[in-house]
Amino acid sequence: MNLDAYRIADEPYYRPVGNEIELFAAAYSDRLPVMLKGPTGCGKTRFVEHMAWKLGRALITVACHEDMTASDLAGRFLLAPEGTVWHDGPLTMAVRQGAICYLDEIVEARQDTTVVIHPLTDARRILPLDKKNELVPAHPDFALTISYNPGYQSAVKDLKESTKQRFVAIEFSYPDAATEAAIVVREAGVDEKTASLLVAIGERSRNLRGHGLEEGASTRMLIHAGRLVAAGVDIRSATQSSIVLPITDDLEMRDALTGAVAACLP
Repeated sequence: MNLDAYRIADEPYYRPVGNEIELFAAAYSDRLPVMLKGPTGCGKTRFVEHMAWKLGRALITVACHEDMTASDLAGRFLLAPEGTVWHDGPLTMAVRQGAICYLDEIVEARQDTTVVIHPLTDARRILPLDKKNELVPAHPDFALTISYNPGYQSAVKDLKESTKQRFVAIEFSYPDAATEAAIVVREAGVDEKTASLLVAIGERSRNLRGHGLEEGASTRMLIHAGRLVAAGVDIRSATQSSIVLPITDDLEMRDALTGAVAACLP
């Protein structure tokens, strides 16, 4: 299969907040598997897209979920007019042809599914296809990247230590206020004053993490609010729809967030 559909033609906008670009490039140069750790909506996926573009590599992204099986990653036999035919899964396609495979929010997948990546993350760099009785050696350009939100750790949903320790980890968090405001200006098309107000609201919500909220407002949420404002929605309604209502169903917490929003607005 041709990988052209998985190549990123235009540079994805990304504002670095540390040395993550240099770290990822160094890891890729030695084909080390990379784990991106950080809260939801802080730019992990955009970062991978930016690095795939920067390195000139195709990017195959898999959104992990609890019903995902090893066959969903590796492939399966399917019935076709000519008989039973093997179809490579996204991971196998990346391994064979030399793409970056990005497993987004890998903690959502079952632990018995994620072990399929283990032989790809050590010196062997092979993918066993048990159903096909085949060992697929990784293409020289193949690299594996996963994302992981430590905030969702629990006894049920967490990565095995045997999986974590196979990766180079790059930690992500929300940018400083000035950088985050610049991102909102660029991505939402609002002025600096509006972007700064949205960032202040985001910071207020993040201060409530652990006090009724599992997560504060992500940079993605602030961009959504900004886009509503750019489309003509007043900022109070925009933040209510993009931040307050999506982030919690608890009525008392909604009131607290609404108050935090009101305190930031003129």
